[in-house]
Amino acid sequence: MLDPKLLRESPELVRAAIAKKHLDVDLDAVLALDAQWRALLSEVEALRAKQKAANNEMAALKKGSPEFLAKVQEMKAVSAQVKAEEARLGEVEAKWRGAMLTLPNIPHASVPEGRTPEQNVVFSTHGDTTAVSPHAKSHWDIAGFDRLFDFARGAKVTGAGFPFYVGDGARLVRSLIQFFLNEASRAGYQEVNPPVVVNAASATAVGQLPDKEGMMYQTVEDQFYLIPTAETPLTNFFRDEILDEAALPVFRCAYTPCFRREAGSYGKDVRGLNRLHQFDKVELLKWVHPSQSYVELDSLRDHAENLLRQLELPYRVLLMCGGDLGFTQAKKYDIEVWSGGQKRWLEVSSCSCFEAFQARRAQIRFRAKETGKPELVHTLNGSGLAVPRVLAALLENNLQADGRVRIPTVLVPYFGKEYLSFA
Repeated sequence: MLDPKLLRESPELVRAAIAKKHLDVDLDAVLALDAQWRALLSEVEALRAKQKAANNEMAALKKGSPEFLAKVQEMKAVSAQVKAEEARLGEVEAKWRGAMLTLPNIPHASVPEGRTPEQNVVFSTHGDTTAVSPHAKSHWDIAGFDRLFDFARGAKVTGAGFPFYVGDGARLVRSLIQFFLNEASRAGYQEVNPPVVVNAASATAVGQLPDKEGMMYQTVEDQFYLIPTAETPLTNFFRDEILDEAALPVFRCAYTPCFRREAGSYGKDVRGLNRLHQFDKVELLKWVHPSQSYVELDSLRDHAENLLRQLELPYRVLLMCGGDLGFTQAKKYDIEVWSGGQKRWLEVSSCSCFEAFQARRAQIRFRAKETGKPELVHTLNGSGLAVPRVLAALLENNLQADGRVRIPTVLVPYFGKEYLSFA
């Protein structure tokens, strides 16, 4: 959520942010509602002051006197007026808060211009895409793939995009999760096992509501949401709390299943493991001092890259342009792994800095040592990593002539074998 003071003092900065993100937001309507809310708030405060003054005057009068009785009638009228205006103020304030939630975060100055994914900037590359297995093929075309990754039975039990992982398929998924968590722990992230359902307040705090409501699975009776990422419960861990400045930065990680409706997705881009409605991911979360947020973003990105380097997978890093940045982010890098069979890049991580945008919604603050006053933290998060597309790249890039898949050296201690067999 944006600082209302920024909206009032620098509306053109907000207008430029909306334009850079290529979003359809009626800023003039928000400004008009803000002005209406502030004017009505002033009226209500004046009425409350009048009510308080009348109370004080009445206390000085003799009970039962004509002056006292006249003041009682005046008080009743003022009280009724205050009650009516407070109700009106509540309605306008609810609309104002809803309108404020439609305003996106301000992009960092380093975010490039652009409307579409094609205009994202290649920040760096690592590895040789031509050095993958000469036998690479799309993972769904590997002989025996369905024995270990059963999409047909998953569709029968739930629906498309909810596969069963069977035998060594499940073991390989577990190996990746354990590797990701252990590496996060070595990097100083404390592991958390969070809830996988959250309430609306939690989803609103991170910016998934109202912006991405159509992406989330919702329970009807309890009004809970299945999490699209562990970012949601993790960020809210400190909601409505004030941390000590000395405690910053705080690093946490979590493995969870993630649930996304991904409506409107069709074609080869979503075949096999490319896009699922339920998938596994390790999430990294940082709460940091505002002066360190972009240093920590570089560190976060490097951690995710290091996982791919250890897995011997070619990858590239994209700096997202304004139109592909996202509603809540101030700056974001996407990391894409090379899929040797499909001969395309697959996103496996997004590393984002939100500055104070999420913290203002969630009221996550720290007490500044110098002033003793609460200030908003900056939040960052990144995938470290999402499992399905990493798995797809491993299967494709390491496919051998005999149909087996070579397991990267770093994963062998977790998986227990050097090769995955589909037989």
